[in-house]
Amino acid sequence: MDDVERFSKVTTTQTSDLFSLSGKVVLVTGGAGLLGQVFCQAFADSQAQVAIVDIDQTAAESVSSAISKKSGQKVSGFGCDITSPESVAQMVAAVVNDFGRIDVLVNNAASKGSNLDEFFKPFEEYSLQTWRQVMAVNIDGLFLVAQAVGKQMKLQGGGSIIQTSSIYGVRAPDQRIYEGSQYNGRPINTPAVYSASKAAVVGLTSYLSTYWAESGIRVNSLTPGGISSGQNKTFDDKYSNRVPLGRMGQASELTGALIYLASDASSYVTGQNLIVDGGLSTW
Repeated sequence: MDDVERFSKVTTTQTSDLFSLSGKVVLVTGGAGLLGQVFCQAFADSQAQVAIVDIDQTAAESVSSAISKKSGQKVSGFGCDITSPESVAQMVAAVVNDFGRIDVLVNNAASKGSNLDEFFKPFEEYSLQTWRQVMAVNIDGLFLVAQAVGKQMKLQGGGSIIQTSSIYGVRAPDQRIYEGSQYNGRPINTPAVYSASKAAVVGLTSYLSTYWAESGIRVNSLTPGGISSGQNKTFDDKYSNRVPLGRMGQASELTGALIYLASDASSYVTGQNLIVDGGLSTW
């Protein structure tokens, strides 16, 4: 083998290994949700062990069983109310007891509150109660989970935290696309509380990335654009017309970025907001 062949072989092997999640333990909040299930399946397919955390413990256990059978990896479900410090502490302790450690946290859980009619109300009529319900999950919950898992990662000597934001946390929604738009048969909009909470995710990510840098904990945000998940054709067409790639995204198209941020391929990446939006934010 000459030097060129030897260099090529070593480089290829090292590059491939950078993306490996074999032996890693990944905790995903909101793991039984639409995006969460896709994320958990992708991690298991990448040979990671996965802790699926959701407020609905039955759903978390059901999803974990299905993914474990399909992937052959260790996948367990845990119930947790991430707005409760006690529930979060108990959940993290249970995950560590089951898996031994936490290498990756995907801080992904989000909420629309307890009443969809209230969630989609115009800004002028929005109630403080609904605002606080959404914020309690979308940012307070992320704070509590990051705090508890960060403590564990410091004890271990490092880790990777990925926090799910939204395109509407970095760009304002175009209100014109909502006329005639529906989601599962319901008229929709993007309320201010959603944008504000998702913008806060990016701010928290930036802060934690420098705060925990010396502890070997990388913290980044993943920001999806519009993901196709039950919107009507009117919304799909109006949204797609604003996207350079001319269409909405699929949940599976987020997983490449997710694996990258979770793996050693991004070992020198922290404090970043990786936007996967078909180019929408470039206009």
